[in-house]
Amino acid sequence: MPPFDQAAKRIFGRVGSWAGLACIPLAIGIVVTWSMAAHAQDELTAADVQTVLDNIWVLIAAFLVIFMNAGFAMVETGFCRQKNAVNILTKNLLVFALATLSFWFIGFSLMFGGLAGNGWIGWGGIFLGGPAENYGLETGTGLTKDTFFLFQAAFAGTAATIVSGAVAERVKFLDFVIFSVLLTAIAYPITGHWLWGGGWLAEIGFHDFAGSTIVHSVGGWAALMGAALLGPRMGKYTSEGQVSALPGHNLSIATLGCLILWLGWFGFNPGSQLAADLAVPYIAVTTNIAAAAGGMAATLTSWTLSGKPDLSMSINGILAGLVGVTAGCYVVGYAGAFWIGLVAGVIVVFSVGFFDSIKIDDPVGATSVHLVCGIWGTLAVGLFANGNNFTQAGAEDAIVGLFYGGGVGQLGAQILGVLSIGLFTVVATTIFWMVLKNTLGIRVSPEEEMKGLDIGEHGMEAYSGFLKDTTDMTGVM
Repeated sequence: MPPFDQAAKRIFGRVGSWAGLACIPLAIGIVVTWSMAAHAQDELTAADVQTVLDNIWVLIAAFLVIFMNAGFAMVETGFCRQKNAVNILTKNLLVFALATLSFWFIGFSLMFGGLAGNGWIGWGGIFLGGPAENYGLETGTGLTKDTFFLFQAAFAGTAATIVSGAVAERVKFLDFVIFSVLLTAIAYPITGHWLWGGGWLAEIGFHDFAGSTIVHSVGGWAALMGAALLGPRMGKYTSEGQVSALPGHNLSIATLGCLILWLGWFGFNPGSQLAADLAVPYIAVTTNIAAAAGGMAATLTSWTLSGKPDLSMSINGILAGLVGVTAGCYVVGYAGAFWIGLVAGVIVVFSVGFFDSIKIDDPVGATSVHLVCGIWGTLAVGLFANGNNFTQAGAEDAIVGLFYGGGVGQLGAQILGVLSIGLFTVVATTIFWMVLKNTLGIRVSPEEEMKGLDIGEHGMEAYSGFLKDTTDMTGVM
């Protein structure tokens, strides 16, 4: 053997020996860790596993709801004109950040705090302070305070972003930011406490499983008040009272936004079960049936009225079906979900026309989708709850609607809930908008509106150079 080979053999032989020695503690560590894991597994209970699964599922659901902000941004941007795209995207991007901070500061406490709360308003401490028990949770079992907060903060953000669409293309950015904070820190948490915080509506049996009224109608009422006080966009209505179309610039992105929202709703509704159990797939199916029925109903209705299938109405019909079934997705049957979605899809088409007839300018139909169909869906619980399916966790009795022999009791509770939450939200949000209007002024100047909010409010364009390039191509064959 050559000297070089002999030297290499000695060197690598030593390395191999040292490597072998180094593997000994590694092997010991593996054996010890495995033994400890096996011992821990022996002590792990079914309740521990369920707690972990519950928290993981609700976190995933929260992520889906948060992702819905992308859907709202795309639908609103696509339905509006390109000169306002940056403004709309900015509002929808920041609204969840605003909701998170305001809800963390005080909104979560006002909604779920039971330490010093009552049937009308909660209180558990600012900045998410205090133990889990302050918010109706138990330490060591069920959802952690962090999981529950993130899921509820996502819902608060949804209520705020609904407003963005109805006031689009003419509201001042700063005023929208301030209003969003007030809505998610004060108005939304107070009415939410009445039901989800164990307040007085919960005591009378009002049922809104995932928020047709608590989230969507609250956002819709706030949007309606804002749109009414702002007034219509320039050129929307003629002096003769005719409606002038101000078409959106990108229905492709609006369609993608609708599909994102449809997907996100599988976090919104099934996630509201707040547990990983067999009710989750059932809720997902009722949600999907209502969305499909709403989309088809709106398409056929608009087709009948105008002679052409309207894509924008198809989009809003799907969203209307989703909003409608949100209240009763846990207590209605498949047939009930179908009829709720179907009626919502028809209602949304006529509702858009109604608001135009009274000159309430809503560029995306937010009031029709979220307010009108949210009210319908909440009332529909009193009609279609069949009492034979799953009941809300913690409920003592099955919820039975009028059509299934339950009488008018449940319907009466639903009507009272809709009216009381609507009245409070109208009063509170009108005060918010009026204060802003009389101090900062909530509407941009006519010059800014004509030029577009992208330039006037942000000093940038979503499609930089697009108009210039189009102008340069004029007359070119």
